[in-house]
Amino acid sequence: MPLADILLGSPLASSDEKSQRVGPARGVPIFGLDALSSAAYGPEAALTILLPLGVAGLTYILPLTTGIVVLLAIVYFSYRQTIAAYPQGAGSYTVAKENLGEGAGLLAAAALLIDYLLNVAVAISAGVGALVSGVPKLQPYTLTLCLVILVLITIANLRGIREPGALFMAPTYLFVACLFVVILWGLWRSLLSGGHPQPLVPPPPFQTAQAAASTWIVLKAFASGCTAMTGVEAVSNGVQAFREPVVKSARLTLTVIISILILLLLGIAELARTYHIGATDPGQPGYQSVLSQLTEAVAGRGVFYGITIAAILSVLCLSANTSFADFPRVCRAVAMDSYLPRSLTNRGRRLVYSEGIWILAILSAGVLILFGGVTDRLIPLFAVGAFLAFTMSQAGMVAHWKKAGGRGARGSMLINGIGAIATGATLAIILAAKFTSGAWVVVLLVPAILAAMAATRHHYARVDRETAPRGRLLAGPVQPPIAVVPMEQWNSTTQKALRFAFGISNDIEIVHVDYEGCEPLQRNWAHEVEHAAQNSGVPMPRIVRLSSPYRFVIQPIIDHILALEKKHAEREIAVVIPMLVEPRWYQYFLHSERNELLSGLLLLKGDRRISIVNVPWYIK
Repeated sequence: MPLADILLGSPLASSDEKSQRVGPARGVPIFGLDALSSAAYGPEAALTILLPLGVAGLTYILPLTTGIVVLLAIVYFSYRQTIAAYPQGAGSYTVAKENLGEGAGLLAAAALLIDYLLNVAVAISAGVGALVSGVPKLQPYTLTLCLVILVLITIANLRGIREPGALFMAPTYLFVACLFVVILWGLWRSLLSGGHPQPLVPPPPFQTAQAAASTWIVLKAFASGCTAMTGVEAVSNGVQAFREPVVKSARLTLTVIISILILLLLGIAELARTYHIGATDPGQPGYQSVLSQLTEAVAGRGVFYGITIAAILSVLCLSANTSFADFPRVCRAVAMDSYLPRSLTNRGRRLVYSEGIWILAILSAGVLILFGGVTDRLIPLFAVGAFLAFTMSQAGMVAHWKKAGGRGARGSMLINGIGAIATGATLAIILAAKFTSGAWVVVLLVPAILAAMAATRHHYARVDRETAPRGRLLAGPVQPPIAVVPMEQWNSTTQKALRFAFGISNDIEIVHVDYEGCEPLQRNWAHEVEHAAQNSGVPMPRIVRLSSPYRFVIQPIIDHILALEKKHAEREIAVVIPMLVEPRWYQYFLHSERNELLSGLLLLKGDRRISIVNVPWYIK
């Protein structure tokens, strides 16, 4: 079996697409891992900002989480509207483009691409952070572990959408079950102790307060905690990945994801307050994630702790699948409008947009390397793209309902309007609170992506203009081309090329460069060519000898062909190049590759009336 089939699975026909669709049970791990896994790093991100307040910072975590949950509920109802209005699948790009214009759509697309890219990096680094919490000796290998996991996830996603869904079901539901057990167990112990439970494993002590509580610190904590809302849009992007009825299946999947996430966020915040659990400095010796501390405090460091940490690790890493499922879809939608390379619209062997997956994997590896695989360094950049996409999508839906009208349009417009205002206000808070901590990178990156998209569209428009048909195909008599055959020596390779030239033209030039050490072309020429041409009744090829006192071979031929093309303004020039093809890659270095170089340079320097014909001779 070929290695590609082992790693990626056998190719799927286009007709197999419907069989690859999923129901809500598989839809939750495919499109919900990003959202669900954010429960592991969203609360921790907020607690990290509250570290300077010492133990007093815990009094803010539950109110902050409540505010995030309210915002999450608003976004949930908004995206339910989006799914119903766009059953063909529509993320922020489609909604904003159709209702607010192409500029707004591209802004949303740029935000989405940044969001999905950073989600991969944040998810994997957070997963490795959970592993390092359980096995501190692995901390020096944080970046290496991140890159290895990225490779494995990339391979899994190249196998298609259905198979990863089946693979991710068990760890996803184990993750949810373990956290619910921890939360319910912790709440039960808190209830029995009158609200003051004793941790089975005491968490690290809080540092002495270094600052007083202020509105600025609270806003920064809220901005960091909002990373728990990432991934909410994924279902609306992938509606067509669900089985019929697609709207009902997508809405049910979104409801399950958001309901679980709300319960997890509130439960984690309450237990962190009750058990006096705060964040530790990320990337520093002794780092331990909040969920690791929480599980230890509630259940101790036994078998259940090991299972829970393993579940957290697996789900955090696998949550990158949401980006791998949606990033290529966004790229495809933008590429269909010619703002990204059109090759991104092509599906691969497993009916996924493989090129988009490869691009995401390479860019994510670069981000992980740049930030050393530490989650907290990526958080400031993370939420900006997500909330910009939220805002553009909700604003677009307001315009959609205004144009659509009809029964229920006002109520729907109100829901999306509230969503747009809430997410827009949150975006402003995030930008203000996180600008100096790294959000400025996104502020600069979005215009750069927009400029690249505009340049891509401009290029395609120019190419389409230049390649448009001009006049009728056979408006006048068609003359055969002038065939030019570069020939260094007479052998089977050049013989085959010349025979091909005889078949396409009666006007043939043999171009030979005379330089020190070259083999004379006259050997066997009279017998092999002149005598054969006379017997066959075809015109004799002209031999053009080019002098090269400095032993250059390629440039004299190119100069001659360009001069010939200029001289014969009404004729096509066909350059017939003999090519020697070696059966083994290492033999490539044993032969002169002048003809390959000539072909490449002609493509760069030639004009529209010069065609290149490579005639291969295969060595057995």
